[in-house]
Amino acid sequence: MNLKSLVAAAASYPATPAMPVLFVGHGSPMNALYDNAFTRSLRQLGERLTPPKAIVVISAHWLTPGTYVTTNQRPTTVHDFGGFPPALHAMEYPAPGAPELAQAIIDHVHEVHGAANWGLDHGTWTVLHHLYPKADIPVLQLSLDYTKPLAWHFAFARQLRFLRERGVLLIGSGNIVHNTRLSVPKLRAGDTSPFAWATEFDEWVKQQLDQRDFQRLVAYQQAGPSGALAVPTPDHYLPLLYSAGLAQPDEAVSYAHEEVSFGGLSMRTFQLG
Repeated sequence: MNLKSLVAAAASYPATPAMPVLFVGHGSPMNALYDNAFTRSLRQLGERLTPPKAIVVISAHWLTPGTYVTTNQRPTTVHDFGGFPPALHAMEYPAPGAPELAQAIIDHVHEVHGAANWGLDHGTWTVLHHLYPKADIPVLQLSLDYTKPLAWHFAFARQLRFLRERGVLLIGSGNIVHNTRLSVPKLRAGDTSPFAWATEFDEWVKQQLDQRDFQRLVAYQQAGPSGALAVPTPDHYLPLLYSAGLAQPDEAVSYAHEEVSFGGLSMRTFQLG
């Protein structure tokens, strides 16, 4: 970043009281179209929060070797799914990007690189559609480096805490429990009730959050057999570790939505700070 850009970025994002950190269990892309308890909770949450100067989302759906941040001036709405109704594929979330903020992140955290070949995937725009329906707040996405272990992601998130003091809202978007392989047969049989192991693991995570024992979230296998079933792959779990890593240990936690449905899908959504 040259001196002119650095001055511009500092002027655009002056020091502020710390913004909270969110974790959103985003679930199906169809939630973008639905009016249900989950989407209403997002709308209510957006109305309660101090309006941010910008938003950075760590989505389960942008996995890369290395860590990248979007640098687009106008990020595209990525429809990274198939088999859904035309109305969903036609949806757009035309939020502006924030290239100067992206460059500030790149300069502050040396492991982060710029990327202009990605936009806002459904882990981001289906959530923000309800949180901030006007799409008038600049949005960046930060990718997940799939080559790194869970502990690395939790520790890495701490380097991004400075953004909270610049009016930036950071959101981890994934699902605490995300096992579609076991859920789909149950749904096809017409049973939407949660598996016992899914509820057990979701409650275990809540207990660690309530006790601020964030390190135990990294070693989720400590939850027993339910951990392996709830987290068959780490992609949807990793954003939780970013939200935990971004928070201070003594910050209050509040739950905007608590639900385990469709067999093995946790929609738990919470705020730290």
